[in-house]
Amino acid sequence: MVVDLEKGQPMWPDRRLLDLFRIDYPIIQAPMAGPVLHEMVIAVAEAGGLGSLPTAQLTVDQVRAELATIRQHTRRPINLNFFCHKPAAIDAAREAAWRDRLAPYYRELGVDPAVPVPAVHRAPFDDAMCRVVEDTRPEVVSFHFGLPEAALLARVRATGATIVSSATSVDEARWLEARGCDAIIAQGLEAGGHRGNFLADDPVRDCANQAGTMALVPQVVDAVKVPVIAAGGIADARGIVAAFALGAAAVQIGTAYLFCPEARVPPLHRAALRQAKDNGTALTNIFTGRPARSLINRAVRELGPFHGDAPAFPLAGNALAPLKASAEARGSADFGALWSGQAARLGREMPAGELTRTLATEALAQLSRR
Repeated sequence: MVVDLEKGQPMWPDRRLLDLFRIDYPIIQAPMAGPVLHEMVIAVAEAGGLGSLPTAQLTVDQVRAELATIRQHTRRPINLNFFCHKPAAIDAAREAAWRDRLAPYYRELGVDPAVPVPAVHRAPFDDAMCRVVEDTRPEVVSFHFGLPEAALLARVRATGATIVSSATSVDEARWLEARGCDAIIAQGLEAGGHRGNFLADDPVRDCANQAGTMALVPQVVDAVKVPVIAAGGIADARGIVAAFALGAAAVQIGTAYLFCPEARVPPLHRAALRQAKDNGTALTNIFTGRPARSLINRAVRELGPFHGDAPAFPLAGNALAPLKASAEARGSADFGALWSGQAARLGREMPAGELTRTLATEALAQLSRR
């Protein structure tokens, strides 16, 4: 046990990320696109954790508006998160095959199979978003799917931001460290949402070989000198304590925050999370074209979990959108992505700030007994 000799209180075993991020608790709220907007970021930041604003589904103007609202309510450090994938080229044959595969569901739900489908917005980091970083200067900037091109990354670094990205393997962690990341998120197989893998030519095939959090974190810790953030399957104090035992300096928590009232989770998704089981999720490419962990619903069972005709990221979701809308109008979550990690059963329904403080308090109490 590590104790503050002046106050006689238990301390965190590793303070590197507390000092680097200038936060009170080594808890990072995962940047979950869709469920997380300013309400969640403000609550977590004010509680002493690191609130993270995801931008992948937002326009530049929306990001600026969200940041303006956040800064009106907190001056604590925050994390601005970006995808940095390469936009997929349209493959007409693959698109047609995917529409053909979905056609029976269109007919079943009374949707015209030829109806134009909306384009799903998941924009990668670019010059316009980089200007947002330069103008607003968030304390932490994190990336998913690797890092942006060197010139953009240099501009981010010039703002003084701490730079973080996700790794799903030791090779990816070393790659990120070599390019100047200040900390690395070791994302285990258990995590909900999209895999952060980026070195493999085929992300779908690569995820079949990915290590779980328990195996991945200590190997990444041994391989790099920068602090490591454990992510995947961590939803309570036991997971936080285990992450520190593995050598992590902080944890990133996602699914547990989906139970908070600040999370913009649709009622059908929230109801499914409440009924989640340990074996009730799967990695699937059908919703976006990249591997992502979702609760298992009809679409995952019947179309996946992996389907060769699903268009490349993020195009696969376009043709599913009318099915999702039609099913939800009937009270069904059969065709929508229900992102969740494997530890959803550990989720507790409480405000995000309270959850952050509770997790920290309970973890410190367990550490004090060690």
